[in-house]
Amino acid sequence: MTCPENDDAAAFASYQDAFSESPGYLNFASYGPPSSRVRDRVAHLMQTAGAAETGAGATLEGEASRAREAFSRLSGFPLDNVGLTGSTSLGLFQVAFGLGAGTVLVSAGEFPSNTYPWLRTRDLGRARVELVGGPGTLVTPDVVARGLTEDTVAVSVSAVDFRTGYRADLAGIRDAIGPDRLLVVDGIQGFGIVDQDWTAADVLIAGAQKWVRGGWGVAALAFSPQGIGRIEPLLTGWTGVTDSRRYDGEEHPPLPGAQRFSVSNLSPYATGAFAEALELVESVGVAAIDGIVATHAAALTEEFDAVGVPVLSPRERERRAGIVVAGLPGRAAEAHEALTAADISATVHGEDRIRLSVHATTRSDVLGEAAGVLARFV
Repeated sequence: MTCPENDDAAAFASYQDAFSESPGYLNFASYGPPSSRVRDRVAHLMQTAGAAETGAGATLEGEASRAREAFSRLSGFPLDNVGLTGSTSLGLFQVAFGLGAGTVLVSAGEFPSNTYPWLRTRDLGRARVELVGGPGTLVTPDVVARGLTEDTVAVSVSAVDFRTGYRADLAGIRDAIGPDRLLVVDGIQGFGIVDQDWTAADVLIAGAQKWVRGGWGVAALAFSPQGIGRIEPLLTGWTGVTDSRRYDGEEHPPLPGAQRFSVSNLSPYATGAFAEALELVESVGVAAIDGIVATHAAALTEEFDAVGVPVLSPRERERRAGIVVAGLPGRAAEAHEALTAADISATVHGEDRIRLSVHATTRSDVLGEAAGVLARFV
């Protein structure tokens, strides 16, 4: 019998073998290159649709259930409380428009997908919005606590900040806001690589295309009982109601649970890719992926320190995910061009910052190469 350690090693070797991104790819915070398993699954589903044999429709529709089941297992939310939508942005709009009176606390430094939904619902006279801080603000429990008022009904935050790589203390924010306010979490920059209790959130939304590496076109919505009870399914559609295939011209009541937020049937190629990617994460476990990502992020930080490249992202293990930000005042564009010329992919943010992001499949030797390139622009 093989010992568990060998089983784990074999599983991780299989996981690594499924990916084939360029060795210089350090841009997972923009999108995660899908695995061969994901690509093969999409090709198989396309072939199934093309053959159009009896039962093909049921096979294609079943991919959504696979994705929901895998997301439920990885997130810790009950299956009935997990639904699917088209993207993280769409999910945030559905939540924002479904929340009624009261004030929502949001950082002004959030990625725009987590500000525009709240601004739009404010413009329609539903929930009000309190924007705190600005670009680079770390949304700590203390910052949240200072921003709360008696009228605050919800706090919306990213699990990992896109700009700094700061990993939010969701448990601490949960304690700060208390049990009666809703905690809405945009999980796209952390789900799949951050090993934590996601059920601290009342709403968790995470798209497939970044760290999960499942491609575009689908996101999961997961709710606590309080979240489902207090967020109305205003932006929903015919697939989110009971007896959806009874076309009688009447308005049907919403489905129970998270599936009430369904707008329409999603692409089976997107849901199938999401399911395959989530199951691949399960095959090695989030804890293992988190550990390797943390090791790579720490190593990249050390490489930057060694050559004098300023690091603008958190250094504490518990507050860092896979993003490492280099500060290059006035020279970020030049440095980004040099990285590109060296076949290293990263993201430039304005004139002063370059964001690099590592995954479990990142090659260690590229970290020193990236630091060497950026050192020329310090």
